[in-house]
Amino acid sequence: MLDADTLRALDNPVWSCLTTRHAHFAQGGALARRYPVDISPIAGVPDVAAANIAALEALVDVGDNITTGGARVPALPPNWETLHASRMTQMIRADRAPLPEVDIDVIALSPKDVDEMLALVELTQPGPFRPRTIELGRFCGIRENGKLVAMAGERMWIGDCHEVSGVCTHPDVQGRGYAKALTARVVNRMLRDGETPFLHVESLNERAIGVYRALGFVERAQFPLLYARRVA
Repeated sequence: MLDADTLRALDNPVWSCLTTRHAHFAQGGALARRYPVDISPIAGVPDVAAANIAALEALVDVGDNITTGGARVPALPPNWETLHASRMTQMIRADRAPLPEVDIDVIALSPKDVDEMLALVELTQPGPFRPRTIELGRFCGIRENGKLVAMAGERMWIGDCHEVSGVCTHPDVQGRGYAKALTARVVNRMLRDGETPFLHVESLNERAIGVYRALGFVERAQFPLLYARRVA
């Protein structure tokens, strides 16, 4: 059972992570924080007042994008272009029972694999991934005929809650259970480390939500999700 402080932190996941576990990555200060551009466009604020929006804008160059989601998503001024606005579902796996692992060759991914990881993300669009995103956690993958066709890994970290992220499968091999197999490996690794797995998925993605439910995740909350570009 998660304590009240952890639950409150999960309501504003980006800010909570960038002020604690990932504070060493954070750019910004008390009013707004973000990851470096080459790690992630993800940003967060503790409040949505004008001062917070101004501080966030100061962290974003004209032409760059940010992604933010949670209970504190600011209404950006007209010099921003909304690229995508939706809802995201936060899911948690409080069940401590490990998931069954199928007999499949899963490899650890490293910085030498980043070009292929970026190409897979570009094709499948699981969420933001940039050249240094791999620094946020451990990633694993599956290769077929030497080609990376599926991957999954870790991203935000809030207290003892660790986020499963970057789960994607090449369209040519979908339906073989690769996403499920990789998610199981990531979840089990977190459980062995005493962590509680959680994740975010776009609320309209009912197929993915169904997969995660089958793996023991339950919906905790829905939050606004915003992807925007600063245009001036």
